[in-house]
Amino acid sequence: MYHSFIDKNGNEYGSFEVFLSTWEPQDLGKRNPGYYWQSCFPGCLPDSDPVGPFDSEVDAINNANEV
Repeated sequence: MYHSFIDKNGNEYGSFEVFLSTWEPQDLGKRNPGYYWQSCFPGCLPDSDPVGPFDSEVDAINNANEV
């Protein structure tokens, strides 16, 4: 799901995607299960590496807006 970054003044800018990964670490060393976010615009390739994992989508959204 796509969200907008929100600055300290409450203004929206850019966008990021939150997604749930269900890969297990033993699956060829891929990411741990949980929610991740990465900056990107809908329909475009990601602009960053995934950040996470987080226990919930809300935790991932909150972290994205703290950066």
